[in-house]
Amino acid sequence: MDDRQEMARLREEIEAHNHAYYVLDNPSIQDHEYDALVRRLRALETVHPEEAADSPTARVGGRAAFSPVRHVVPLESLNDVFTLEELTAFDARVRAALPGPVVYVLEPKVDGLSVALTYEDGRFVSGATRGDGITGEDVTHNLLTLQTLPKTLRGAPARAVVRGEVFMPKAVFRALNAGREARGEPLLANPRNAAAGSLRQLDPEIVAQRRLDIVLFNMQDMSGPWPETHHETLALMASWGLPVIPHTVFAALPPLLDAVARLGEARDEYPFDLDGAVVKLDSLPGRRLLGSTARAPRWAAAYKYPPEQKETLLTGITIQVGRTGVLTPRATLTPVRLAGTTVTNATLHNEDFIRDKDIRIGDTVLVQKAGEIIPEILSVTLSKRPAGAAPYVFPGTCPACGAAVVREAEEAAARCTGAECPAQRARRLAHFASRGAMDIKGLGPATVELLLARGLIETPADLYRLTTADLADLPGFAEKSASNLVAAIDASRQRGLERLLFALGIPQVGQKAAVVLARHFGTLEAVRSAAPEDLTALRDIGPAIAESLRRYLGSPQGAHLVGALEAAGVRLTAAQPQPSEGGRFAGQTFVLTGTLRRHTRDQAAQRITAEGGRVSGSVSERTSYVLAGEKAGAKRAKAEALGLRILTEEEFEALFD
Repeated sequence: MDDRQEMARLREEIEAHNHAYYVLDNPSIQDHEYDALVRRLRALETVHPEEAADSPTARVGGRAAFSPVRHVVPLESLNDVFTLEELTAFDARVRAALPGPVVYVLEPKVDGLSVALTYEDGRFVSGATRGDGITGEDVTHNLLTLQTLPKTLRGAPARAVVRGEVFMPKAVFRALNAGREARGEPLLANPRNAAAGSLRQLDPEIVAQRRLDIVLFNMQDMSGPWPETHHETLALMASWGLPVIPHTVFAALPPLLDAVARLGEARDEYPFDLDGAVVKLDSLPGRRLLGSTARAPRWAAAYKYPPEQKETLLTGITIQVGRTGVLTPRATLTPVRLAGTTVTNATLHNEDFIRDKDIRIGDTVLVQKAGEIIPEILSVTLSKRPAGAAPYVFPGTCPACGAAVVREAEEAAARCTGAECPAQRARRLAHFASRGAMDIKGLGPATVELLLARGLIETPADLYRLTTADLADLPGFAEKSASNLVAAIDASRQRGLERLLFALGIPQVGQKAAVVLARHFGTLEAVRSAAPEDLTALRDIGPAIAESLRRYLGSPQGAHLVGALEAAGVRLTAAQPQPSEGGRFAGQTFVLTGTLRRHTRDQAAQRITAEGGRVSGSVSERTSYVLAGEKAGAKRAKAEALGLRILTEEEFEALFD
């Protein structure tokens, strides 16, 4: 690969990471990995400056995703340095360009979401995120929920625009994650993501519950006379009542370098996450003289601290079964202090991760916190491996229920196949009751959790034994709501095999496959008894679906659940008529698109399958007819391009005459 090819690849990769970080607030790699990509691209662009036009190295970040606000003064990014030698070189460049003594201000680099705030006549009037540095997003209403953000200032000028960082305090983040873990929800990766996601909530009440905080670090614009130095602007902002960033002034480089190192060691003492130290020229006239590049000021640098890494002993491996049945291995570690917290466990991701890194119980492992929050194992110190340490063998049965564990081809995850696995109960029950499945109105995830906690249900079959008396005394229920839920559960008995097959949550069996199976075989017993070749002979039923059906319906747990549902009066036969093999549409495929006036799509599909036809969701050369209603779009256009026959509803009706 030559330099230009590598530059093209790097730009594409960096742009993708920028979008994930700035727009989606969901970083796809760690900061130091991203920094390495940018540094490599800059090095190549130094050699080939003619190729640097519109490079991501010349821009701050991604584009705003919400209501745009153009910043009065651009919210610039900072050039990163990674060693004290690079910081010394930055100082040399500044001193070479400026006459007289050089003074710096040192600030912690808060890992949050950058915002600009506008005050008029001392009143907070608007706030916007940084966005791409030129245009940000209006988040005024959500910023108003921050308790530490003054809504009025004392002695402020007619207009002031200040810049700061919104963050989620580490203590709040830990409490938020503890609650999510207790509820079985995915953990938030780090406080920065949590703050960004919270600030973009549509409901300000939710933002208020997240207890975000803010710290201000720069004067962007101000009416009236300006001070001569940055530290004086910070003092002025503090005198108005704004929460200002902790900062220290240094007139010489050696004590500044020492302070940068000490700041990294004291990261635990701050209420916010910090990933570096910011060094700024104090003189505002000096800043104007130095100016900025297209991307960043020449008068400031961000020293980035490397992720903290430590060795510890791996004393055991446990398996957690998630709500979707995925088995996740977890390492038990000898406690080690890392990035401000005591780490006792680390994720091992999956079977491949353990095998690829050759992780064994008793190993000494190098651990760091991904994104400074989630503990992960980087490597094994093989020189410290104890004699007799054996390779780890991933379990073949579920530790929660004893059912077989399977891993599909090309999937990293291993899954429990247990139909009644207790680790999956809440998720399976909520899915069983969902709209696309048995459609039990009033039985959402919260109600499922409540019924489980009270011991009223364990499996879907238990739902059909609930009475109004069982529910009436539960929180949030009265006699009427309890009666309505019992009636909804009772009505679901007649949903039919199409919905039941999907409701059971059989891996690989989605709604489309469930309909195909139910309409072809007619009964659940016929599906269970079908040979693999009979299953795979059906369109849309492949070997993976056939094998998953065999495992589920043939397992003791699956057979027990189906038997219990049958005993509860749940219909195990198809609600829709089976297609007639000799019908007028035998061997023909229809695609339905647009808004139909004379039929619902289900009604049209039912008429087609009753005459032996097949309904597909996509247009291809094998499509026989396209039934196009109002506002038919891409599917109709593709059908026209392929020269397929497109039917109006009237022409569709005529096919049955």
